[in-house]
Amino acid sequence: MPTPSDFERMLREVALRVTSPRLAVLAAVHDHPHADTESIISVVRANLGAVSHQAVYDVLKALTTAGLIRRIQPQGSVARYETRVADNHHHVVCRSCDAIADVDCVVGHAPCLTASDDHGFTIDEAEVVYWGLCPDCSDARSS
Repeated sequence: MPTPSDFERMLREVALRVTSPRLAVLAAVHDHPHADTESIISVVRANLGAVSHQAVYDVLKALTTAGLIRRIQPQGSVARYETRVADNHHHVVCRSCDAIADVDCVVGHAPCLTASDDHGFTIDEAEVVYWGLCPDCSDARSS
């Protein structure tokens, strides 16, 4: 579990000024993986008090651009954020309740990075989204 000083160090390492909103957003995204912007705003406001929507949007953009967080947006969903970056993991999304979980790429050789035709691109990341029903929704359907 990263500490506030870990978050400060992370911001400095990517040449971002350490501010209370940046620290609060980074902590909120870390503590609530795959949270949407409104959820992040609620968590940040609970910790900091008054902070504008725009301030949180600006911080999310800065942290994403700096590579400290990742923005994902499964089809039909709002943008969501996570601090798990710099690895080639994927996601599984429940079609019923929109729950999202991480799915690790194959350990060792990552076949998802070997395209049948790369069209001359140098591929360094693949985005795969698995769709289905989470255990709770599957159980509810079978009941």
